Amino acid sequence: MRFLRNTDWLMLGSAILVSLAGLISMYSFGGKSAFAEHQLIWLSLGIILFFFLSGIDFHFLRRTGVVVAIYAFSVLFLLLLFVIGSKFNGARGWFNVGAFAIQPVDIAELSLILVLAKYFSRRHIEIAHFRHIIVSGAYMFFVFVLLFLQPDFGSAVIIAFLWVAVVLIAGIPLRRLALLIGLGAAAAALLWVFAFAPYQKARILTFLHPLADISGAGYNAFQSTVAVGSGGIFGKGIGYGTQSRLQFLPEHETDFIFASFAEEWGLIGTLILFSIYGVLLYRLIQNGRQGATNFEVLFALGAAALFLIHAIINIGMNVGLLPVTGVTLPFMSYGGSHIVTSYAMLGIVNAMRKYGHAGQERGRQELAGLSLS
Repeated sequence: MRFLRNTDWLMLGSAILVSLAGLISMYSFGGKSAFAEHQLIWLSLGIILFFFLSGIDFHFLRRTGVVVAIYAFSVLFLLLLFVIGSKFNGARGWFNVGAFAIQPVDIAELSLILVLAKYFSRRHIEIAHFRHIIVSGAYMFFVFVLLFLQPDFGSAVIIAFLWVAVVLIAGIPLRRLALLIGLGAAAAALLWVFAFAPYQKARILTFLHPLADISGAGYNAFQSTVAVGSGGIFGKGIGYGTQSRLQFLPEHETDFIFASFAEEWGLIGTLILFSIYGVLLYRLIQNGRQGATNFEVLFALGAAALFLIHAIINIGMNVGLLPVTGVTLPFMSYGGSHIVTSYAMLGIVNAMRKYGHAGQERGRQELAGLSLS
């Protein structure tokens, strides 16, 4: 019973409901697709990992050496991609291990949250000092460059936005934020001129002029908006989404899982999905606000920011509001690495909440004992 009381079932249940929505969409594809079966395995592993990590006291993560070692390990993983990584859709972002594929960017996102949470946990009062923004930005920039060179621009953008989110949560002054926006705009201009590949420029130009090349660079975005729009109010019904079932919509199990879902479930189903995401983010934020130290607070809020950024960019590109960047939808898109890592983050947050409360209770009991003696 104690184990049941110490688990945030609302947070876990919300994540599982979103994952089940993705599973139902994959199952409705029909044919010889094994996406749903494989995803069910990853989901099961993710839930098992959640409970395993929930039983660990993560006080050791407050040590600088431990967090830096995890960050260095994730960077090493990204570097190894250039040596032994496998290419997928033009990006060298995967390790093929037999029948499985591991995407190190998910570990990199987790490690960046950890290292930023640790860095700002003792420097939140000094956040106005620009040197802290520079140092924390260096942690982000190294990962950003490695992802950009794969090339995986979508994941690189996620890393950059994640850093901005954590810095804002840590309390950066608004004048510093304006400076960061200016520097970001200058960097984007330089990337456009000197770094962006032709296909990356084509995606951005297609976003600005979506109907200019429907049969070429704009095909994915066009078919996605068609799928979302054709769902109407109540959707076409499970298994009746023509865009995905008839293979008009590419990557309908990963990048465009939201479009597949919206086509079959319609506006009503989409609003329910948004509500479930809202509950998940609310629980993460609440767990963060109740953190025993600044480190736990920043980690939980950083995890919430990561999921929110992923969701906004993925849904934005599905409805034609943002360029197509190959970003997954949290807990819903097909893929083992991001599913397992996402549930791992929830498990760590749940453990921090459980052991943090236990530590506070022990502290109160010790103080009570001293006052009586």
